[in-house]
Amino acid sequence: MTESRLSNPHHHVFLGRDHERNERRTWIVIGLTAGMMVAEIVAGTAFGSMALVADGWHMSTHAAAMLITALAYVYARRNARNPRFTFGTGKFGDLAGFASAIVLALVAMFIAWESMLRLWSPVDIDFRQAIAVAVLGLLVNLLCAWLLGGHHHGHGHGHDHRHGHDHGHEHEHEHADGHEHGGHPHDHAQQHHDARRHTDNNLRGAYLHVLADALTSVLAIAALVLGSLYGWLWLDPSIGIIGALVIARWSFGLLRDSGSVLLDYVPAGERLPDDIRHAIEGGDVRITDLHVWQLGPGHHGAIVALKATRPMPSSFYRAKLAHLAELSHVTIEVEPTETQAA
Repeated sequence: MTESRLSNPHHHVFLGRDHERNERRTWIVIGLTAGMMVAEIVAGTAFGSMALVADGWHMSTHAAAMLITALAYVYARRNARNPRFTFGTGKFGDLAGFASAIVLALVAMFIAWESMLRLWSPVDIDFRQAIAVAVLGLLVNLLCAWLLGGHHHGHGHGHDHRHGHDHGHEHEHEHADGHEHGGHPHDHAQQHHDARRHTDNNLRGAYLHVLADALTSVLAIAALVLGSLYGWLWLDPSIGIIGALVIARWSFGLLRDSGSVLLDYVPAGERLPDDIRHAIEGGDVRITDLHVWQLGPGHHGAIVALKATRPMPSSFYRAKLAHLAELSHVTIEVEPTETQAA
C-alpha cells in the first residue's frame, strides 16, 4: 500500500552520464591501491622496513575513502528508480564527496602531526629504500589518477517525462532530455560555473585521494634526494607540512562544493536562475517565486511560480525553457494576477 502511494508515473533518474564507467574505474583503483597496500605491509614486515609498513597503512586510509566512493555509486545506481527518493539519487555522489573531504582533512592533519614530531625528534632515514618506496607508490598513483582522470566529464542525460496536476491553477512537471543547447555566450567565469554544474563530486573525492598520495610521493622523493645529498633530515618533515597544507586546501574546496549541493545552495555566478527569468518574464508575465537546485551531475530542478494578466497553459512557459539543457525537472505554477482574479 505504501509503495503505491509513493509511486510516480515516471522515474526520477538523475545520475551522471558516466556513472557506470566511473563506478567500474573506482573499483579498479581500489584493487590497485589495496594490492599495493598489502604488498608494502607484508614486505615491510618481512624485511623489517618501517618505511614500507608506514606507507602501506597510509595507503589503507585512501583505499577506505575510495570504498565510500564505490559504495555510493552502487547504492545510487541500484536505487535510482526507488520512489522513496522523490528527487532521485543523484546527490549520493555529493554526500560521498563530502565524506571523502572529511577523510582528506584527517589525512592532512595526520601528515602535519607526524611531520612536526619528526621535526622535534629527527629519526635516521634509509634514503635508498625510502626513495624506492616513494617511486613505486608514485607510479601506482599516477596509474590510478589516469583511470580517474575523466572526473570532470561527469555530466548527464535527462529523461523526457511529463505529468500534470490540477490544484486550481496550472501546475506541471517536466523532465527535459538535456540535449539542446543555447543561451548566452560564455566567458571564462561562466565556463567554470558550467563545469561545476557537471562535476561528479563523488569521483572528484576519489581523484583527490589519489592526487594527495601522488603529491606526498613527489614531495617525499624531492626531500629524500636532497636529504641524501646534503644530510638534511629536517627537509623531509618540512615538506610534509607543506603537503599537508595543500591537501587541506583540496579538502576545503571539496567540502565547500559538495556541501553547497547538499544544502541546495546556489553558488555566486550561477546564471541558471537569471536564464529562467529572462526566458519567461516579459509583458504581463512576472515570476513570483523561483527555486533552483542541483539534482545530480548535470541535472537541475526548478520550481517556477508566475502570474500573468492573460495566463497561458503551463506548456507555453515550459517551451520557453527548452533551450536550458541542464534543467531536468521543472514544476510550473501559473496563476492570474490579482486584478484579474478579483
